[in-house]
Amino acid sequence: MRRKGFFVSIEGGEKAGKTTQAALLADRLRQQGFDTLVTREPGGTATGEAIRSILLHSEDHGLTAVSEALLFAASRGQLVAEVIGPALEAGKVVVADRYVDSSLAYQGIALSLPFEKVMAVNEWATGGLWPDLTVLLDCPDPATAAGRPRKGEADRIEKRQEDFHRRVAEGFRQLALQDPQRYVVVDASLPTDEVAEIIGSAVYGRITGKEVPGR
Repeated sequence: MRRKGFFVSIEGGEKAGKTTQAALLADRLRQQGFDTLVTREPGGTATGEAIRSILLHSEDHGLTAVSEALLFAASRGQLVAEVIGPALEAGKVVVADRYVDSSLAYQGIALSLPFEKVMAVNEWATGGLWPDLTVLLDCPDPATAAGRPRKGEADRIEKRQEDFHRRVAEGFRQLALQDPQRYVVVDASLPTDEVAEIIGSAVYGRITGKEVPGR
């Protein structure tokens, strides 16, 4: 896939602030003159939103870990084909609220599915498209993040035991250690505006090779 734009993903566990920071980053990039698009997972396309209703239902109807992994990959593949790929070809900056690393951390590590199989199905689904930069919002204590207010009822994944969410957090840290050139790790317990400043500076620097003007 030809890539004229720039692709950044925002990753982390539940209530780490991904959606908030993705929106703040997009606003900042637009102010700096970048044509910017925000995506979310699962979802972002008609097919993806239908899959989202299955994956993030408030009740667990017995979906297996393998089915969960395959559905996430299917939604992601559709998003790349319909939205992310064309946007990158058009030279836009794409800010993704979750991407492949979420499946690696959640299903491949926290749910103990064969890591290489989770990787392979996502490579297949996305055509091997990886972000230029991945921001990990790392919550030192997932239990603290779990106590943050949320809109609406918790979904089936959010309702899982605390130990599951700790494995997710540790999984993300392992992924960041394995790919330090792609990852920027930010302490998600910092104030929202401070986190946004760190992310904004890192992304601007990676896109342009320069420091943010005025710094």
